[in-house]
Amino acid sequence: MNKLARFWIKNLKLDKHPEGGYFTNTYKSDKKIELRDYDGFRYSCTAIYYLLTGTQFASFHIMKSDEIWHFYSGSSLTLHIIDSKGQLNKILVGPNLDEGERFQVIVKSGCWFAASINEKKSYSLVGCTVSPGFDYRDWKIGNRKKLSEKYPQHKKIIEKYTKAH
Repeated sequence: MNKLARFWIKNLKLDKHPEGGYFTNTYKSDKKIELRDYDGFRYSCTAIYYLLTGTQFASFHIMKSDEIWHFYSGSSLTLHIIDSKGQLNKILVGPNLDEGERFQVIVKSGCWFAASINEKKSYSLVGCTVSPGFDYRDWKIGNRKKLSEKYPQHKKIIEKYTKAH
């Protein structure tokens, strides 16, 4: 593992994330809101640090809330987003704006998405802000077989960024 990745994991007190990589919660709003399409109250906003190393990836997953990815350190990563129309978009999150990367990317609610690091010997440290706030009741990890059946045109990338169940 990259030396700087170990530094961030230790100093930011990052734990393993269920979809891959490492994370820690950094913010939870004092305000809770009740929304029609959600089961119970949600914090109005939450935020985490999230880190991927080497060949790790964030498995395809879907959320009920919008999520904003913010680049902080390391190499860029790619967000693989399947939108509500089934279109696959690849968006680079990173510091090299002249190479088409963005410091900040918004993933809209209802999109299936995964993340992969672009330099396998490096790491990528980002922040993820979710509004309405993240709650595991609103998050679903992708099932390789079901996603491949729903989006056969994206089977190859779905197989690459899901875990066999």
